[in-house]
Amino acid sequence: MKFRTLLFSASLIVILFNGLTISTVNAQTNDFLYGDQLPDAPELSARGEYKVGVQTVNLVNLNQVDILNSKEGKDPTYDRPITIEVWYPASVNNDAKTVVYDEVMGTRGDTLRPLTPFTFKGRAYRDADALKGNKFPLIVVSHGYVGSRYLMTYLTENLASKGYIVAAIDHTDSTFKDANAFQSTLLNRPKDIRFVINEMEKLGAKGSKNKIAGLVDANNTAIIGYSMGGYGVLNVGGAGYSAGLGQFFTGMTGGSSAISVNLAGNAEYEKLADARIKAIVAFAPWGMERGVWDAEGLKGLKSPTFFIAGSQDDISGYEKGIKAIYEGAVNADRYLLTYKNARHNVAPNPPPAEALAPGLHIDEYYRYAEPSWDQRKINNVNQHFVTAFIGKHLKNQDSAKFLNVQENSNEKDWTGFKPRSSTGMELLHAQPAN
Repeated sequence: MKFRTLLFSASLIVILFNGLTISTVNAQTNDFLYGDQLPDAPELSARGEYKVGVQTVNLVNLNQVDILNSKEGKDPTYDRPITIEVWYPASVNNDAKTVVYDEVMGTRGDTLRPLTPFTFKGRAYRDADALKGNKFPLIVVSHGYVGSRYLMTYLTENLASKGYIVAAIDHTDSTFKDANAFQSTLLNRPKDIRFVINEMEKLGAKGSKNKIAGLVDANNTAIIGYSMGGYGVLNVGGAGYSAGLGQFFTGMTGGSSAISVNLAGNAEYEKLADARIKAIVAFAPWGMERGVWDAEGLKGLKSPTFFIAGSQDDISGYEKGIKAIYEGAVNADRYLLTYKNARHNVAPNPPPAEALAPGLHIDEYYRYAEPSWDQRKINNVNQHFVTAFIGKHLKNQDSAKFLNVQENSNEKDWTGFKPRSSTGMELLHAQPAN
């Protein structure tokens, strides 16, 4: 596929990756927290049997390409810091208090949207003791550009309560607090994901000094990504990038070929295939409309994959974007859940109360919200289907009845949904060709 030229000006990046959408959903109230069930929430959205602990872990990936300082094809190296948030089944004292997450609105370097701290409540317990006795499958979560490790707590807490250890990444140079030039995200997104899988295996191994020592079953791993996170997890899962992306990257960096390690057909990339990855969830993955993949690259995706999209996605594109990836991944057992008339924000938490304040830049609200959907409803539906899909592939759970439903949700109630509550969606399924 010919790689089409991209003009990544600052204004375009703000438009493309902050998700310009509008919604009437409200934020947290005193009683309803992100991830709680609405009255019409589907069956598998309910929290699981485990109480959930959460901890922050600071990692360093040594001797990485310092792409922001590359010049004339020469790539210096640096030690790349990465912060992750880890949720896990926990043993919790009766007097323990639930977590309050520290987050920011705004984007570093944007004078119209200065960094503004805010907090929100969760249903996990900060630094609680891990529940001993069983090993739990691993899930690694990758946010969009820009984003943070707290962008999808409705899902990360929920999955941990069902017996998974969940690590969400703060991608350096790609968060609200440290947003930087786009070439860092293009290069480092899949590299960060691979690194965190490996580090989580070490942290969860017997003899580790971390709380989760002996508890991580990294041989049963799922990776979840949203937008640029989707760009990353698909590559880690086997969908090598196109030669066109490699050429574009070389041009935008003044001659660096560092991204070649992630290109389809590269022998080094083929060696990175990871048998530990048993399932992939890609929310609104970015790149197909821009020529990031071609047909050969998509053929490399062989892990079971669940795509989630809005039919009116104006960031990643739908027919020529996300749906085209789904159709081109011919060697994967794959699903595509589509929210009719939704745009790009099919993955985040609802907008915080602070985003409703008068006088703020409207994009603080647009970063989270959808025009035609209650974000809390989307969250519940995501919890339901991700639980079914990942449970099938990581725990051998019998969840087929929740996945094998008729395509059009308007025809009759989908299994697991309350009467009259499953309208406005489509679920496609395709078997691998080989």
